[in-house]
Amino acid sequence: MLVVVGLVFFHSALVFAADDDFYVKNAETTEAVMIIAGFGVVWAMPLLFLISGLGAWHSLRRRGAGGFAGERLLRLGVPLVFATLALNPLPQWLRLRSADAGHHESYVDFLPRFYDVRLEPGEFPFLVQGEHFETGHLWFVVLLLTFSLMLVPFHRWLPRERVRRVGDRVAEAAVRRRGVVLLPALAFAAICAFARLEEDYAGWHRWSYLLFFVAGFALAADDRFRAVMRRDAGTAAWLGALLFAAAGPGFALADEPFTEMTALATASRALFGAAGWCLVVAIPGLLDRRRPERPRASPDPTPTTRRRLLYGYLAAAVLPLYVLHQPIVVAVAYFVIGWSAPILVEYAVLVVISLVLTLTAYELLVRRTRATRFLFGIRS
Repeated sequence: MLVVVGLVFFHSALVFAADDDFYVKNAETTEAVMIIAGFGVVWAMPLLFLISGLGAWHSLRRRGAGGFAGERLLRLGVPLVFATLALNPLPQWLRLRSADAGHHESYVDFLPRFYDVRLEPGEFPFLVQGEHFETGHLWFVVLLLTFSLMLVPFHRWLPRERVRRVGDRVAEAAVRRRGVVLLPALAFAAICAFARLEEDYAGWHRWSYLLFFVAGFALAADDRFRAVMRRDAGTAAWLGALLFAAAGPGFALADEPFTEMTALATASRALFGAAGWCLVVAIPGLLDRRRPERPRASPDPTPTTRRRLLYGYLAAAVLPLYVLHQPIVVAVAYFVIGWSAPILVEYAVLVVISLVLTLTAYELLVRRTRATRFLFGIRS
């Protein structure tokens, strides 16, 4: 939930970034945005995939392969199709109007151009492409649905006993030797260095997210991994921060740091990938450390009940808020960028209005009817 809400702050900041091709851009920009935002890019979306993999393990265990596939198609596939057709044209239309003051094409006239698509098998799983068509921020849903459906045949046909033995040995090694949980950083470093990075997918290569998803699945399967993450979280945090700082100069100095194969760019991408894994280990590991409870003479259950109700409300809202937030941010930014105000003032106004509208849209337009709940992937 914190990551999804944080995306409102992140995408609002891109309106003022000097080096990013966001839908609408403020006349005054700053390079500081990408420096600050880069630290969120390195761990935020990877962490979402890790958590999604954890949830997939529990869902598969509870529903079985067939039930899991059906549930994923309903809860991810339906919102993906609906939002792509109904919400995603708006940011693209506002991009055209923002870039060209003389562009007066109506939204209705633009829609056929957005829906003019072709199939591109080489872009799997983003098979549908077009000049104006895009999945936009829903690339996360496309990948998550793809990974979930890929998981089904493996769950059915892999020899579970052998997989369990391998997992048991890995978990035992991680418990006995500090630092073993950080070794996957080498795999992420290699992927980022040689498969390169993709700016359209929050800076990571699309298939690197599959490893984060699988890691979350493994984390849920054995509580020893969770204990190891708590134990090694401090080391992982320091190492992740240092690796990210070391990657920074290369990204700043290289002409095309995401794709070029010079030694500087390749090494910087490797450091970025290793930093991402370390931080994804560190953040949930630190948050998972239990704090001692203060003894109370007469425990009052009311605060606990309220927290549970709030958690249930927010947990159901995560996917709808993710789907809603970017079109709303772009729409609000379209009107805010015309102000003659300092960047910090415009940014604060953009964030506040976008958050209020996103939460209001969820509460009034999504969660109150059965049809809209179905379209946004909320369980009954």
